[in-house]
Amino acid sequence: MSEDLEVLALVCTGLYAGYMLAFQSGVMPSLREVDDASFTLVMRTVNRRVPGPVFLLLFLGSLAFPAASFFVVPEARDGSETALVGAAAGCALVGHLITAGGNVPLNNALENSRHRGDERAARGAFEGRWNTLHGVRTLFAVAAFVLMAVALAQ
Repeated sequence: MSEDLEVLALVCTGLYAGYMLAFQSGVMPSLREVDDASFTLVMRTVNRRVPGPVFLLLFLGSLAFPAASFFVVPEARDGSETALVGAAAGCALVGHLITAGGNVPLNNALENSRHRGDERAARGAFEGRWNTLHGVRTLFAVAAFVLMAVALAQ
């Protein structure tokens, strides 16, 4: 069972890291080139659609599976492998805290600015801070994946 959890942890952390990287390297740089009204329209739409079942499975699984794997320690696992799995779970947790404490409140503020009519101000209050936080949580997501991969390879 513990090896199954590690494989699920690897898959979820990898897919989640890939999702974060796609936003970091493709979506947000592309949106940088559009006007304020287009930017805010797209980001509001994305923020309403992203928390669907597939994303939530990856988001929750990228934390739950490494954490569960850490606590279900197989007899064959040595201390360094356990430390790697624990570090992966820790990285996932930090990334989730950034999401909950930073990106989600910014998403909500952008949505709440919808009827104020000043898309330039809405974008200005959102884009830089959101991108910074997203970059940091992306690093933690990639780190969680790499740590799980190294742990499984041992």
